[in-house]
Amino acid sequence: MPTRILPAVGDADAVRSITTLLGQLPDAEPVAPVTDSTQLVDTLARLAAESVDELPEVVVVHERIGPVPALELIREVALRFPAVGVVLVTSDASPGLFQAAMDHGARGLVALPLGYEELASRVQAVAQWSVGVRRHLGSGGEVFTGAGGTVVTVSGAKGGVGATLTAVQLALAAQASGRATALVDLDLQTGDIASYLDVQFRRSVVDLAAINDISPRVLADAVFRHDTGLALLLAPGEGERGEEVTDRAARQIVSALRSRYEVVVIDCGAQLGGAGAAAVEMADRALLVTTPDVVAVRGAKRAVRMWDRLQIRKAEETTVVVNRHTRGTEIQPPLIRRITGTAIAATTVPAGFKELQGAVDSGRLHELDGKSTVKQALWGLAGELGLVRAAEADRRGGRLRGDRGSVSFRRRKDGGG
Repeated sequence: MPTRILPAVGDADAVRSITTLLGQLPDAEPVAPVTDSTQLVDTLARLAAESVDELPEVVVVHERIGPVPALELIREVALRFPAVGVVLVTSDASPGLFQAAMDHGARGLVALPLGYEELASRVQAVAQWSVGVRRHLGSGGEVFTGAGGTVVTVSGAKGGVGATLTAVQLALAAQASGRATALVDLDLQTGDIASYLDVQFRRSVVDLAAINDISPRVLADAVFRHDTGLALLLAPGEGERGEEVTDRAARQIVSALRSRYEVVVIDCGAQLGGAGAAAVEMADRALLVTTPDVVAVRGAKRAVRMWDRLQIRKAEETTVVVNRHTRGTEIQPPLIRRITGTAIAATTVPAGFKELQGAVDSGRLHELDGKSTVKQALWGLAGELGLVRAAEADRRGGRLRGDRGSVSFRRRKDGGG
């Protein structure tokens, strides 16, 4: 049986040398190379969605792959696609780097400049390991979930547009439908999820920042289990400690959450830092909340352009959610779509200051009345995004399990906005 090998190499010269050598290996079946970390993860997720058997046995990662650093990329692949063996190609073959690569989940390391014998030996050993893992675990779709849980980030075009409200209600809708859901506050300096849900907490996302290997037990110790069933990972009480959560730490935390929960909703706030940027880049769906006014829409356009310049997210891969929408406003969703170049969620959220005020002031946003038009819209948005388990819905009333109000939701076939 041929060994499928997927090279992940960003440098053009390195692509040629690596693919040439891989093509000479016995029983090797090199796959068309991918040129950046995003393309690699997307390719593996697409193959895993078909079947674990479609995944390549070996992925060869070049040290200069980007934008995600090679070691962080290896960790993400190891967590999300555990039946795939990863080989790191690097000019630094020191014992320190070798240990770091193994700690991040690599199965082997090959030094530059490449030599046929070393590459052949390492690839063959990793391929045998991969085949053994799949045989031992049955190689079926029931064993590996491939892409893992769904990660959704919620960012604000500017402060005060309703990003936290949106994140909280999306997570509540997913949890109420029977999906294990985590809600994360990555608005590290000014996060308010704890206040909105009346939570007193000791641990926060900062407690995971310095941990290199986030095990299920370590993760469980850091999250707060809310009365609704939500797993909360909160922003630190001391805003200055938010600097401890680097982009590297954020990648590890998001990967660990994705591997444990069906849905992960992340509130990134309105200010872009390294941690938030990493989360937006890794997300399956990136939402940008705006209100239909000139200042907020300009903020949305500015954010989208910045994400594109920094290679975090393309405009067409971002979904704008319009909050406080009214039919009489001059700025309507089609205009926002043209201005920002993004997709627009079909579900708009109406203005509802009076119905929200009591729940927000009391810190009981999870007890918002089921008749609330805002709640109905946001839970409808959860259905549109595919975050709710439709089979768990009460078809007679459109009510999600665990919700005391009648909440209808739409779910588009394409899952898009």
